[in-house]
Amino acid sequence: MDISQIQNIVIIGSGNVATQLSLALKSAGKNIIQVFGRKESMAKCLSSKLDVDYITDLKKLKKGADLYVLAIIDDALLDIADHIDLDDELIVHTSGTVCMDVFEGHFKNHGVFYPLQTFSKEKNIDFDDIPICVEANSQESLELLLKLGKELSSTVNEVSSSQRKALHVSAVFACNFANYFYSIAEDLMKDNDLPFDLLHPLIKETAAKLDHHMPNEAQTGPARRNDQKIMNEHLKMLKDYPDYKEIYQLISERIKRKFHK
Repeated sequence: MDISQIQNIVIIGSGNVATQLSLALKSAGKNIIQVFGRKESMAKCLSSKLDVDYITDLKKLKKGADLYVLAIIDDALLDIADHIDLDDELIVHTSGTVCMDVFEGHFKNHGVFYPLQTFSKEKNIDFDDIPICVEANSQESLELLLKLGKELSSTVNEVSSSQRKALHVSAVFACNFANYFYSIAEDLMKDNDLPFDLLHPLIKETAAKLDHHMPNEAQTGPARRNDQKIMNEHLKMLKDYPDYKEIYQLISERIKRKFHK
């Protein structure tokens, strides 16, 4: 591998991450030269957005690209890697939880290019606001990935596999679990003939506080105040929702334990 920057890229995958990342790379002036997808309909859809050829057989994978991006589910990484034959080209995956050494013994030059965001095919995202975490098995590859990341985002960091795993589980709490709590609120609002969008200003303000305060400083609510009377009232209201009642009790107890030791 003897290149000063990454220009020609092959995308392996056709899901949410593959779609948004490849569109961002194209917007940054990169040449997406091929798309691979196991499902022809999805591969064809992405290739049409990028105006490039697509394949469903890895034996037809183009050789000689500057970078191969595996934007696929974690469980498929090893299987796909076993079917890719490269010389010294650089290959990365985009997973938040899989160690870089999953490629050890498969590829000479490898790494990780992990954009920390939740993606969907339908909603285009400005990558300038997305933290990109990179890791590589050589300094040369690392510098190439850092340079590529900075062409997409204003926040690019070298992050080790162990740090990335901690980041990912933190993101699950901050994003996935938070959204599940929104869904609980949605159910309760719906069952009481209330529109969920009444909560939108509260949700937005709660998130906006983090621009100026750390989460521990921004915590409010009955459990934070140790207002047992209000919590008891809430538990009575949740008597017909045993699962939600259990969650309410658990989270309230954890908040009290943290702030009222």
